[in-house]
Amino acid sequence: MALISSRSGTTQVITVDSSRIDAAMAIQFKEDMRAETEDGMKRVILNLSSVEFIDSSGLGAIVASMKQLGAERSLDLVGLQPVVAKVFRLTRMDTVFHLYPNLDEALAAKVE
Repeated sequence: MALISSRSGTTQVITVDSSRIDAAMAIQFKEDMRAETEDGMKRVILNLSSVEFIDSSGLGAIVASMKQLGAERSLDLVGLQPVVAKVFRLTRMDTVFHLYPNLDEALAAKVE
């Protein structure tokens, strides 16, 4: 699992460089996310534009990453491919996360 991290002001952008987040990589994803977000940036944007498939384990890993950040920090998602977006809709996780079509819109959004 490759995660590429960058910063834009007070926001950390983490890009998933993999076409899948599934049971085979969920544990590694959680560990990598924890390591990448240790420094405490208030807002984290997870760029999923390369992810073409996600299963329940992958979804659980993203939720666990959000919980690991704590209530004072946010995890927003960008670039969901149609199949991935469908999983978020079916599980109603689209009501839990702020979803943006692309990184530019996410960065431009005013965050509470």
